Amino acid sequence: MVHQVLYRALVSTKWLAESLRSGKLGPNLRVLDASWYSPGTREARKEYQERHVPGASFFDIEECRDTASPYEMMLPSEEHFGNYVGRLGISNETHVVVYDGDHLGSFYAPRVWWMFRVFGHRTVSVLNGGFRNWLKEGHPVTSEPSNPEPAVFKATLDRSLLKTYEQVLENLQSKRFQMVDSRAQGRYLGTEPEPDAVGLGSGHIRGSLNMPFMDFLTKDGFEKSPEELRAMFQAKQVDLTQPLIATCRKGVTACHIALAAYLCGKPDVAVYDGSWSEWFRRAPPETRVSQGKGGKA
Repeated sequence: MVHQVLYRALVSTKWLAESLRSGKLGPNLRVLDASWYSPGTREARKEYQERHVPGASFFDIEECRDTASPYEMMLPSEEHFGNYVGRLGISNETHVVVYDGDHLGSFYAPRVWWMFRVFGHRTVSVLNGGFRNWLKEGHPVTSEPSNPEPAVFKATLDRSLLKTYEQVLENLQSKRFQMVDSRAQGRYLGTEPEPDAVGLGSGHIRGSLNMPFMDFLTKDGFEKSPEELRAMFQAKQVDLTQPLIATCRKGVTACHIALAAYLCGKPDVAVYDGSWSEWFRRAPPETRVSQGKGGKA
């Protein structure tokens, strides 16, 4: 593995609170609430309007995606992403800190962390412990809307961090990349349905391993230590010195695999953006494994 100095992928609630207290929020430091919840459960934007980290802007992943795609949560274009985050006061020089309000401690924040990285931005961090621990520790919140001065962000797609359907299909033959699926075991095996999904069966891409993303987090909602994460990859016989593709249902929790590997010193995990929602609808049936049949469709 090539050793390089990696930008810190995590910042602590204490660090962020001190940064806000010392007036560092501005063009050089922006905070984003990237919460998203299944329809009919919680309302992310409403909760943001009621309380958020002071100065944080709401990153609406429903707006910052390819709305023309038939698949879920696909990346927007470079221009779309650049314009969207520029309106949030983010330039190519800004340190971006992302959090969400999920009870797990982190759910959608790693997706936005990865989106910035795939569009060429390296100075981005996830708030370790999320809004859950920000509240628990008694840090300040506000209902005041943030009105950051718009900035210019030039997005440049880093294709090495992104995999397409065609590339994953080719990989079934070449096996150049290891592939890890971050969904819960039942959905991966095909023994439990995909939640809130119409016409989407469960199962996994042939040859992929399963590492449920929740296992990367402690019960208190913090990221596990690099030592614990390395042991988890080793237990699944995932070689972090070799190429790795992360997949899930719609390219969101796959980013937890990318983040965990990054914390172990591997910054080059590629995410299959279409993931299972695309694979199920496009791939040959023999490449879809369901009902725990061990690779035989």
